[in-house]
Amino acid sequence: MATKQSAVITLTELAIQHASITLVGDSPLICHRWSEKAKREMLDKQMKSARQIKAAKDPEADFWASLYILEDHPQHDVAKMRFGFPAVAFKNAAVDACSHIAGVTKVEARGAFHVVGEYVTIKGTPTPREDMVRVGMGTADIRFRGEFRSWSAVLDFRFNSAVLSAEQVVNLFNTAGFAIGVGEWRPQKDGSMGMFHVEASPA
Repeated sequence: MATKQSAVITLTELAIQHASITLVGDSPLICHRWSEKAKREMLDKQMKSARQIKAAKDPEADFWASLYILEDHPQHDVAKMRFGFPAVAFKNAAVDACSHIAGVTKVEARGAFHVVGEYVTIKGTPTPREDMVRVGMGTADIRFRGEFRSWSAVLDFRFNSAVLSAEQVVNLFNTAGFAIGVGEWRPQKDGSMGMFHVEASPA
């Protein structure tokens, strides 16, 4: 009677490395976090609930609701608060930057590096801005959102050096800052906001 042979599986060790870069804003970063009010209205519409009377606009409340607040302060003192922006937005920008760089595909880049954490801390002070926007069927509306006119962020990322080198990943982020951007009205969406560059390391 023949005995079954157990297959020997050899795992190839991944060449995972860690790096950090500083991104410096070249144009204002406009935030537009989904507020609890907006999510509730969307859910009510999907569940075909009775429509509520539309509340009057509250510019200050809309401003605060648009921001990603990592550490709050009872008096909303911006000097004592920490703000962030979704880490996935920076990764998506770098992946989309593959369209502007030869030799690296989006599929390859998507699995080759990951930004660490859910949010990237934004260094800067947010201020309110008022914009006229077009919503469904060309209807005009006024939006009140927060923007960082001057900003920077330290980005931590992990990457598989067997697929992409640190230099390639950093160049993806640098290209993304010019061609794609993050936030509202970014270059990818025919705007010029949310642009940035990678700060050069000291010689």
